[in-house]
Amino acid sequence: MEELMGKIHSIESFGTVDGPGIRFVVFMQGCPMRCQYCHNPDTWEINGGISKSVQDILEEYSKYKEFLKGGGLTVTGGEPLLQIDFVISLFEEAKRRNIHTCLDTSGILFPIDVWSKKENVSNTEIELFKKYQKLITVTDLVMLDIKHIDEEGHRQLTGFSNKAILAFAKFLDDLDVRMWIRHVVVPKITDQKELLYRLGLFLGDLKNLKGLDILPYHTMGEVKYQKMGIDYPLKGIPALEKKEAVTAREEVIAGIKKKRLDRENCKN
Repeated sequence: MEELMGKIHSIESFGTVDGPGIRFVVFMQGCPMRCQYCHNPDTWEINGGISKSVQDILEEYSKYKEFLKGGGLTVTGGEPLLQIDFVISLFEEAKRRNIHTCLDTSGILFPIDVWSKKENVSNTEIELFKKYQKLITVTDLVMLDIKHIDEEGHRQLTGFSNKAILAFAKFLDDLDVRMWIRHVVVPKITDQKELLYRLGLFLGDLKNLKGLDILPYHTMGEVKYQKMGIDYPLKGIPALEKKEAVTAREEVIAGIKKKRLDRENCKN
Protein backbone atom coordinates (compact mmCIF):
# COMPACT_ATOMS: atom_id res chain seq x y z
CA MET A 1 0.00 0.00 0.00
CA GLU A 2 1.41 3.36 -1.07
CA GLU A 3 2.31 5.66 1.84
CA LEU A 4 0.08 8.71 2.15
CA MET A 5 2.02 11.94 1.62
CA GLY A 6 1.08 15.46 2.61
CA LYS A 7 2.04 18.71 0.94
CA ILE A 8 3.74 20.74 3.66
CA HIS A 9 4.57 24.44 3.50
CA SER A 10 6.73 24.56 6.65
CA ILE A 11 7.11 23.35 10.23
CA GLU A 12 7.58 25.38 13.41
CA SER A 13 9.18 23.50 16.30
CA PHE A 14 8.20 25.76 19.19
CA GLY A 15 4.88 27.46 18.43
CA THR A 16 3.33 29.44 21.28
CA VAL A 17 0.18 30.89 19.66
CA ASP A 18 -1.26 27.78 18.00
CA GLY A 19 -3.02 26.07 20.88
CA PRO A 20 -2.27 25.34 24.54
CA GLY A 21 1.33 25.05 25.67
CA ILE A 22 4.31 24.86 23.35
CA ARG A 23 3.32 23.32 20.02
CA PHE A 24 4.90 21.53 17.09
CA VAL A 25 3.12 23.29 14.24
CA VAL A 26 2.68 21.83 10.76
CA PHE A 27 1.68 24.36 8.08
CA MET A 28 -0.14 22.54 5.28
CA GLN A 29 -0.01 23.74 1.69
CA GLY A 30 -3.11 24.90 -0.18
CA CYS A 31 -6.09 27.16 0.52
CA PRO A 32 -9.24 27.90 -1.51
CA MET A 33 -9.91 31.27 0.10
CA ARG A 34 -8.17 34.52 -0.74
CA CYS A 35 -8.58 36.47 2.47
CA GLN A 36 -7.63 40.08 1.84
CA TYR A 37 -5.48 40.19 4.97
CA CYS A 38 -3.78 36.82 4.44
CA HIS A 39 -0.10 37.15 5.34
CA ASN A 40 0.89 33.77 3.87
CA PRO A 41 -0.04 33.89 0.15
CA ASP A 42 2.75 31.40 -0.47
CA THR A 43 0.52 28.72 1.13
CA TRP A 44 -2.31 29.16 -1.39
CA GLU A 45 -1.25 26.72 -4.12
CA ILE A 46 -1.83 23.07 -3.23
CA ASN A 47 1.09 21.90 -5.37
CA GLY A 48 3.65 24.04 -3.60
CA GLY A 49 5.70 23.07 -0.55
CA ILE A 50 7.40 19.73 0.04
CA SER A 51 6.04 16.20 0.46
CA LYS A 52 6.24 14.51 3.85
CA SER A 53 4.73 11.34 5.27
CA VAL A 54 3.05 10.94 8.64
CA GLN A 55 6.13 9.12 9.89
CA ASP A 56 8.39 11.93 8.64
CA ILE A 57 6.44 14.46 10.70
CA LEU A 58 6.17 12.38 13.85
CA GLU A 59 9.84 11.43 13.73
CA GLU A 60 10.64 15.13 13.64
CA TYR A 61 8.14 15.75 16.46
CA SER A 62 9.90 13.14 18.59
CA LYS A 63 13.10 15.20 18.49
CA TYR A 64 11.35 17.99 20.40
CA LYS A 65 8.79 16.10 22.50
CA GLU A 66 10.65 16.70 25.77
CA PHE A 67 10.16 20.44 25.22
CA LEU A 68 6.50 20.12 24.23
CA LYS A 69 5.03 18.96 27.54
CA GLY A 70 1.72 20.69 28.08
CA GLY A 71 1.55 21.28 24.33
CA GLY A 72 1.38 18.94 21.37
CA LEU A 73 0.82 18.89 17.64
CA THR A 74 -1.05 21.59 15.71
CA VAL A 75 -1.93 21.33 12.03
CA THR A 76 -2.69 24.61 10.28
CA GLY A 77 -2.26 26.15 6.84
CA GLY A 78 -3.23 27.36 4.34
CA GLU A 79 -6.37 25.32 4.86
CA PRO A 80 -5.33 21.91 6.24
CA LEU A 81 -8.63 20.22 5.41
CA LEU A 82 -7.85 20.44 1.71
CA GLN A 83 -5.73 17.43 2.69
CA ILE A 84 -8.19 15.87 5.12
CA ASP A 85 -7.08 12.27 4.50
CA PHE A 86 -3.54 13.14 5.48
CA VAL A 87 -4.66 15.07 8.58
CA ILE A 88 -6.81 12.12 9.71
CA SER A 89 -3.89 9.74 9.27
CA LEU A 90 -1.51 12.08 11.10
CA PHE A 91 -3.88 12.63 14.02
CA GLU A 92 -4.70 8.92 14.32
CA GLU A 93 -1.03 8.10 14.68
CA ALA A 94 -0.48 11.05 17.02
CA LYS A 95 -3.23 9.81 19.35
CA ARG A 96 -1.63 6.34 19.40
CA ARG A 97 1.40 8.13 20.84
CA ASN A 98 -0.67 10.16 23.33
CA ILE A 99 0.06 13.45 21.56
CA HIS A 100 -2.45 16.29 22.03
CA THR A 101 -3.89 17.21 18.62
CA CYS A 102 -5.10 20.63 17.56
CA LEU A 103 -6.62 21.57 14.21
CA ASP A 104 -6.48 25.21 13.07
CA THR A 105 -9.00 25.62 10.24
CA SER A 106 -11.39 28.05 8.62
CA GLY A 107 -14.02 25.31 8.25
CA ILE A 108 -14.71 26.57 4.73
CA LEU A 109 -14.74 23.07 3.19
CA PHE A 110 -17.32 21.60 5.58
CA PRO A 111 -20.02 19.71 3.59
CA ILE A 112 -22.92 21.81 4.84
CA ASP A 113 -25.51 20.20 2.53
CA VAL A 114 -25.01 16.80 4.16
CA TRP A 115 -25.01 18.24 7.69
CA SER A 116 -28.22 20.18 7.02
CA LYS A 117 -29.83 17.06 5.48
CA LYS A 118 -30.39 18.71 2.12
CA GLU A 119 -31.84 16.39 -0.53
CA ASN A 120 -29.90 15.05 -3.52
CA VAL A 121 -26.40 15.48 -2.10
CA SER A 122 -23.64 13.68 -3.97
CA ASN A 123 -21.90 10.55 -2.75
CA THR A 124 -18.69 12.56 -2.75
CA GLU A 125 -20.14 14.99 -0.21
CA ILE A 126 -21.49 12.14 1.92
CA GLU A 127 -18.07 10.49 1.99
CA LEU A 128 -16.45 13.81 2.88
CA PHE A 129 -18.86 14.27 5.78
CA LYS A 130 -17.91 10.83 7.07
CA LYS A 131 -14.29 11.93 7.01
CA TYR A 132 -15.14 14.97 9.14
CA GLN A 133 -16.89 12.67 11.61
CA LYS A 134 -13.81 10.46 11.71
CA LEU A 135 -11.43 13.39 12.07
CA ILE A 136 -13.07 14.80 15.18
CA THR A 137 -12.67 11.48 17.02
CA VAL A 138 -8.90 12.08 16.99
CA THR A 139 -8.94 15.87 17.43
CA ASP A 140 -8.59 17.28 20.95
CA LEU A 141 -9.11 20.93 20.04
CA VAL A 142 -10.28 22.90 17.01
CA MET A 143 -9.09 26.45 16.52
CA LEU A 144 -11.75 27.88 14.23
CA ASP A 145 -11.09 31.09 12.30
CA ILE A 146 -14.27 33.12 11.81
CA LYS A 147 -13.28 35.80 9.32
CA HIS A 148 -16.51 37.84 9.20
CA ILE A 149 -19.89 37.24 10.85
CA ASP A 150 -21.84 38.88 8.02
CA GLU A 151 -22.28 36.66 4.96
CA GLU A 152 -21.93 39.38 2.32
CA GLY A 153 -19.03 40.93 4.21
CA HIS A 154 -17.41 37.49 4.31
CA ARG A 155 -17.78 37.15 0.54
CA GLN A 156 -16.12 40.50 -0.01
CA LEU A 157 -13.30 39.68 2.42
CA THR A 158 -12.58 36.09 1.34
CA GLY A 159 -14.49 35.31 -1.87
CA PHE A 160 -16.74 32.79 -0.07
CA SER A 161 -19.94 32.62 1.97
CA ASN A 162 -19.51 32.00 5.70
CA LYS A 163 -22.39 29.51 5.91
CA ALA A 164 -20.15 26.42 5.92
CA ILE A 165 -17.94 27.93 8.62
CA LEU A 166 -20.80 28.76 10.98
CA ALA A 167 -22.36 25.34 10.34
CA PHE A 168 -19.02 23.69 11.13
CA ALA A 169 -18.93 25.51 14.48
CA LYS A 170 -22.40 24.16 15.32
CA PHE A 171 -21.41 20.67 14.14
CA LEU A 172 -18.43 20.70 16.49
CA ASP A 173 -20.53 22.00 19.35
CA ASP A 174 -23.20 19.34 18.83
CA LEU A 175 -20.51 16.67 19.08
CA ASP A 176 -18.84 18.20 22.14
CA VAL A 177 -15.57 19.10 20.45
CA ARG A 178 -13.55 21.73 22.29
CA MET A 179 -13.33 25.00 20.32
CA TRP A 180 -11.06 28.00 20.38
CA ILE A 181 -12.30 30.85 18.19
CA ARG A 182 -10.05 33.29 16.36
CA HIS A 183 -11.23 36.52 14.76
CA VAL A 184 -9.08 39.18 13.11
CA VAL A 185 -10.33 42.74 13.54
CA VAL A 186 -9.61 44.82 10.43
CA PRO A 187 -10.19 48.60 10.42
CA LYS A 188 -13.16 49.59 8.23
CA ILE A 189 -14.04 45.92 7.60
CA THR A 190 -14.68 43.96 10.81
CA ASP A 191 -14.19 46.61 13.50
CA GLN A 192 -17.80 47.86 13.70
CA LYS A 193 -19.44 47.36 17.10
CA GLU A 194 -22.56 45.86 15.55
CA LEU A 195 -20.52 43.15 13.78
CA LEU A 196 -18.52 42.33 16.89
CA TYR A 197 -21.66 42.08 18.99
CA ARG A 198 -23.30 39.84 16.36
CA LEU A 199 -20.26 37.59 16.49
CA GLY A 200 -20.66 37.40 20.26
CA LEU A 201 -24.33 36.48 19.94
CA PHE A 202 -23.38 33.61 17.63
CA LEU A 203 -20.61 32.40 19.93
CA GLY A 204 -22.92 32.60 22.94
CA ASP A 205 -24.79 29.60 21.57
CA LEU A 206 -21.65 27.43 21.54
CA LYS A 207 -21.53 25.37 24.72
CA ASN A 208 -18.01 24.07 24.10
CA LEU A 209 -16.26 27.39 23.52
CA LYS A 210 -12.96 27.14 25.42
CA GLY A 211 -11.03 30.13 24.13
CA LEU A 212 -11.41 33.39 22.20
CA ASP A 213 -8.64 35.26 20.39
CA ILE A 214 -9.53 38.69 19.03
CA LEU A 215 -6.50 39.53 16.92
CA PRO A 216 -5.49 42.97 15.63
CA TYR A 217 -4.95 43.21 11.89
CA HIS A 218 -1.30 43.83 10.95
CA THR A 219 0.45 44.76 7.72
CA MET A 220 3.46 42.44 7.99
CA GLY A 221 2.31 40.40 5.00
CA GLU A 222 2.51 43.34 2.62
CA VAL A 223 6.25 42.84 2.01
CA LYS A 224 5.66 39.20 1.03
CA TYR A 225 3.04 40.27 -1.54
CA GLN A 226 5.54 42.69 -3.05
CA LYS A 227 8.19 39.97 -3.31
CA MET A 228 5.69 37.65 -5.00
CA GLY A 229 4.52 40.35 -7.40
CA ILE A 230 0.96 40.31 -6.03
CA ASP A 231 -1.16 43.39 -5.39
CA TYR A 232 -1.89 43.78 -1.68
CA PRO A 233 -5.71 44.12 -1.36
CA LEU A 234 -5.69 46.17 1.85
CA LYS A 235 -2.99 48.63 0.93
CA GLY A 236 -3.54 51.82 2.90
CA ILE A 237 -5.52 50.13 5.69
CA PRO A 238 -3.59 50.79 8.93
CA ALA A 239 -2.76 48.10 11.47
CA LEU A 240 -5.19 47.92 14.38
CA GLU A 241 -3.90 49.21 17.69
CA LYS A 242 -3.75 46.60 20.45
CA LYS A 243 -5.98 48.72 22.69
CA GLU A 244 -8.61 48.71 19.92
CA ALA A 245 -8.43 44.90 19.83
CA VAL A 246 -9.07 44.86 23.59
CA THR A 247 -12.14 47.05 23.11
CA ALA A 248 -13.31 44.81 20.26
CA ARG A 249 -12.98 41.74 22.46
CA GLU A 250 -15.11 43.40 25.12
CA GLU A 251 -17.84 43.95 22.53
CA VAL A 252 -17.74 40.28 21.51
CA ILE A 253 -17.85 39.19 25.16
CA ALA A 254 -20.90 41.43 25.68
CA GLY A 255 -22.69 39.59 22.89
CA ILE A 256 -21.72 36.20 24.34
CA LYS A 257 -23.02 37.17 27.78
CA LYS A 258 -26.28 38.51 26.35
CA LYS A 259 -26.98 35.31 24.42
CA ARG A 260 -26.14 33.11 27.41
CA LEU A 261 -28.33 35.21 29.69
CA ASP A 262 -31.21 34.93 27.22
CA ARG A 263 -30.78 31.15 27.13
CA GLU A 264 -30.85 30.94 30.92
CA ASN A 265 -33.99 33.08 31.07
CA CYS A 266 -35.66 30.78 28.52
CA LYS A 267 -34.94 27.78 30.76
CA ASN A 268 -36.55 29.54 33.72
